[in-house]
Amino acid sequence: MDAIITFKKADILNGETPVIYGLDMDIFPGDFVYIIGKVGSGKTSIIRTMIAENELKRGEASVCGIRIDGIRQKQIPTLRRKLGVVFQDFQLLMDRSVEDNLSFVLKATGWKQKDDPDKRIKEVLKSVGMETKAHKMPHQLSGGEQQRIAIARALLNKPEVIIADEPTGNLDDETADGILQLLRAINAENKTAVVMVTHNRSIVERYPGRVFVCADEACSEQ
Repeated sequence: MDAIITFKKADILNGETPVIYGLDMDIFPGDFVYIIGKVGSGKTSIIRTMIAENELKRGEASVCGIRIDGIRQKQIPTLRRKLGVVFQDFQLLMDRSVEDNLSFVLKATGWKQKDDPDKRIKEVLKSVGMETKAHKMPHQLSGGEQQRIAIARALLNKPEVIIADEPTGNLDDETADGILQLLRAINAENKTAVVMVTHNRSIVERYPGRVFVCADEACSEQ
């Protein structure tokens, strides 16, 4: 089986400053991977490199068949269509409804599937248990509900990988548990790989997966 994300001897930057040297990492279809470490250890910089937000100047990397080292600007939208990204702070558009948030993403990413976009929006909302919330505004939802909408948004383009940056960081333990169960279910049912940055070791213990630990300018699998 071929890896869908590969780093070879890659130096990971935060701005212009290297935070991790010589990263080697292979992530395969169906993997559930945690990247853990203290604040400032470079874990978020790794996923920013995966989505071509941070430049890779030394080493090699490919994500979903696209080389990240030397990626051209016009290739970045194609790369990001293959990924679903979930942020700690949800990043929903507060001036429009849940349905309009999702519709905006489909239009922005050039939805070309045969499926009707409205049908796809209904599918992803149902998959995260939010099918009755389509007409709500984000401020009318709890934090956990907003994060479920953010996960629905990440699923819209049927991604090969979901990349989640501290997706439970702003949630209480019980709500965080529900988000983890949802991500595990998506991983199991669709064989969608999940790469999750977290500082919460209790989550890793309750929902085991592959674990990469970032410390002392390095990141390696435990």
